[in-house]
Amino acid sequence: MSEKEKAKEYVLKTVKDRDVKLVSLWFTDILGFLKSFDIAPRGLEGALADGIGFDGSSVEGFARVDESDMIALPDPATFQVLPWSQTEYPVARMFCDIVRPGGKPFEGDPRYVLKRNLGRASDLGYTFNVGPELEYFYFQNPEGTHILDEGGYFDLTPPDIASGLRLETVLILEQMGIGIETSHHEVATSQHEIDPLYTDALTMAESVMTCRLVIKEVAQRHGVYATFMPKPIFGVNGSGMHVHQSLFQGNRNAFFDKNDPYYLSKVARHYTAGLLKHAPEITSVVSQWLNSYKRLVPGYEAPVYISWARRNRSDMIRVPEYQLGREKATRVEFRVPDPACNPYLAFSVMLAAGLEGIEQKYELADPVEENVFEMSSEEKEQRGIGTLPMNLSDAISVTEKSELVRKVLGDHVFDSFIRNKKIEWEQYRSQVTEYELKRYLPIL
Repeated sequence: MSEKEKAKEYVLKTVKDRDVKLVSLWFTDILGFLKSFDIAPRGLEGALADGIGFDGSSVEGFARVDESDMIALPDPATFQVLPWSQTEYPVARMFCDIVRPGGKPFEGDPRYVLKRNLGRASDLGYTFNVGPELEYFYFQNPEGTHILDEGGYFDLTPPDIASGLRLETVLILEQMGIGIETSHHEVATSQHEIDPLYTDALTMAESVMTCRLVIKEVAQRHGVYATFMPKPIFGVNGSGMHVHQSLFQGNRNAFFDKNDPYYLSKVARHYTAGLLKHAPEITSVVSQWLNSYKRLVPGYEAPVYISWARRNRSDMIRVPEYQLGREKATRVEFRVPDPACNPYLAFSVMLAAGLEGIEQKYELADPVEENVFEMSSEEKEQRGIGTLPMNLSDAISVTEKSELVRKVLGDHVFDSFIRNKKIEWEQYRSQVTEYELKRYLPIL
């Protein structure tokens, strides 16, 4: 019996044994919003075999009305009972592959985009592992930014309702099979972080989607609000999703070399150089919202300049220092993404940039351990230190010209994503903001 058949049997048995009342089928649109519909257990066996049809024209970036028939095919390996569902009415979930009638993968499915790019890495002999740091804020409600605590980095300040919410969230995620490496208070007041255990990129994309839902669900149950908005409060640190990443060949970390002064192999150096070179092209995918660029400004521990280092946390890429005996932990940390991105697409473009560096043998420049913010323009130019796009419009303009990103995402997702972001920018550009009213109305 194949692993997939075993997984199907496990799902059917668990649903029966635990008297699961509904099974939610999850998938995402191109912007990374979680979509779901429920089926009763009696339809589960058929859904696992043939999928469930739905109207794709109603999902952002999916299909036109004249080609709207889509099928959600549940992946039994992603089955989990939702711990917060009522005991007398248990609910489970599975992530789905989206296919066309006839079974052909739908090119607009973000999960398919990531699987396709992971296949490319596999053909080169690599497994892509990632470990994101999910930062977010708790507020009293979604109407404003009234904080829940005055804590700072790593603070434990009893009585602190926010720390209790975070603890409950971690326990639920662990129940769902999502291991959590660390969780703690972040730098800004009412800002917190949860870090899932390092694993393969497809599993992690699903873990990120689940984490975001559980964090919000727990907050809502306690009458407060959790947000992954990158920069909700002016003057304090925004929320990032730094992504630690490495390539493995079997059980061996392809990024480690004991003879390199930074313990980075040639593969790791080429990969890092690929991330550096292609960072401007992929910024709109890993930081995809207007508000993302309010975070990417100097002075708040967010990257602005294209450089790498070991100790300098203002650089775009950080290489954590090697600890003796922990060769498998050798990795690079890409600091541009924020937690509101689509993880399937974000992991795809990061991987592709790195693989391009490996295949083209890009050379990695020297690290920049000095404070780049204090360098003159001439010094940055002399050192070859570029800058990331300053706003969504600039980022989209760079992405639109990128052959790499088009190849990674495929024409369907690429065109839909660019079109959506252009509309978002135009709507924003025509707004009259509170800042403009306060600044100009009294004097003009």
